Amino acid sequence: MYPLIKLLTILPLLALGDARSSDNHTCALTKPIYSCENTTAIVDTCCTPTEGLVLVTQYWDTYTGLENEGSVLPKDSWTIHGLWPDRCDGSYGQYCDLSRQYDPVPSPNTTTGKPDGTPVPAWQGGDVITPLLKEYGKYDLLAFMQKFWKSQNSPDWTFWQHEFSKHATCFTTYDVGFNGSPDCYGTLYGNSTEASIIDFLDSVVKAQVQYPTYQWLEQAGIVPSNSTSYKINDIQDVLTNASGAEPYLGCTGLTRQVLTEVWYYTHSYGRPQDGFLKPIDQTTKSNCNATEPIWYYERTEGSEY
Repeated sequence: MYPLIKLLTILPLLALGDARSSDNHTCALTKPIYSCENTTAIVDTCCTPTEGLVLVTQYWDTYTGLENEGSVLPKDSWTIHGLWPDRCDGSYGQYCDLSRQYDPVPSPNTTTGKPDGTPVPAWQGGDVITPLLKEYGKYDLLAFMQKFWKSQNSPDWTFWQHEFSKHATCFTTYDVGFNGSPDCYGTLYGNSTEASIIDFLDSVVKAQVQYPTYQWLEQAGIVPSNSTSYKINDIQDVLTNASGAEPYLGCTGLTRQVLTEVWYYTHSYGRPQDGFLKPIDQTTKSNCNATEPIWYYERTEGSEY
């Protein structure tokens, strides 16, 4: 059982992002707009993300690599990859607030992904998300994440902290006052960083449940199989019709024939925290083999429950 230690005592970097604002950014008083569809400058970036091409991303893994430690995959469900903020032109930032860097293995290890970018220091403080959720009584959120947000070959919390540090910190709607940005949480919360972490995790789950990829495919007769392959166009058509727009499909292998990932592109009506996501077609081309059979493999024995 984790002790209920205030996060401030275990996250020394918080002081860098602890700016306070008298503006509590009550977004209910701001007329929402769809991100990336505004014709004028965004008045309150806490209420509409400037990085408004919002991607709901999921994995189809067949094992975790830590089955002997009890880490297994959920039956009849794809798992969470993350919630990503791309800019409206399709470019993106990463590790935008190094005061909230809790990724033990930053990838890439600079903010630009290039050698001349600002280095991203590896977090060495261990798991901060699990004790934080327990401290605030978010046991249902934690249980959902432990089941559906799975890492491969590393503890789940390392993946959660990677996704928060790399992606959430680039959403303006989770800003906490770092480097002159607004504090979207203001004086309503004793600790804006803690609030931003929990807010993001809740947003990821809210987006995940809107896209039941496994069930959509299953209803069309497309189920995991080690003996039956599928046409990429059939998979694409099913998910396009079900979700309302064409998603990106990701495949692995030398010939890109193993289905492993899906990205649903959206615009956010107001804050992504509120979960009002408008489907739009992918802005990048799926990388799966367009002419050869696609394999949607069964989970490895003992890797699913």
